[in-house]
Amino acid sequence: MTFLFYLFLFLFMLLCALLCFVILIQEAKSLGLGASFGGDAGDSLFGTSTAEVLKRFTAYVSGIFLISCFLLSFWSAHLGRYHEKIRFSQMEEIQK
Repeated sequence: MTFLFYLFLFLFMLLCALLCFVILIQEAKSLGLGASFGGDAGDSLFGTSTAEVLKRFTAYVSGIFLISCFLLSFWSAHLGRYHEKIRFSQMEEIQK
């Protein structure tokens, strides 16, 4: 169970990096980091209709990010209560 938690946590960190990268690639109104890859005002990094594709992809990735945040939060709370219960039962055995 703990291995799956840490595996999911690692995948979550990769998702965070992907979301940061996708957000930084998008063209801002002032041509932010997306223009630093060699694109002009009319060109885009991945083609002409990239803006809509990147917006949609960013929305999907951010939705997955939000859901995985909730799952990791509930999962870590459950693991904390489980480990606390084990420690409490071990302390009761020692006192007997």
